[in-house]
Amino acid sequence: MFNKLVRLFKTTAKETEEQSYLREQNIHFDQDQGPIVDGIVLSDLNNRLEYFSNRKLENFQDLKKLFEISLQINEKIDLEIATGRYVERLGNNEQNLKELKKVIEKLNSYYKKFLRDRV
Repeated sequence: MFNKLVRLFKTTAKETEEQSYLREQNIHFDQDQGPIVDGIVLSDLNNRLEYFSNRKLENFQDLKKLFEISLQINEKIDLEIATGRYVERLGNNEQNLKELKKVIEKLNSYYKKFLRDRV
């Protein structure tokens, strides 16, 4: 009986593939702050996301919607980087826009691998 209990706790204590992926990609979902990627609290980037999504997204909570419109967001980011005309009120610069693209890519990969409905 004791061995069964030990095995039960060992199997539940194992990290799932999803948990392992989140840890490796440095993605954390905080109840109060929302998603945190590479130590960046994404709620601090909501204004930037809203701008680049043409007000279709207000925050990073809806990963499905983010996945669906990420192509449009990335195109708009690329255009701003290419022209070098950064939106000052958002504090945009080349470095933080590339960082934003990386964050979106990580969230999309997570969504695609673990959350998206399989048809």
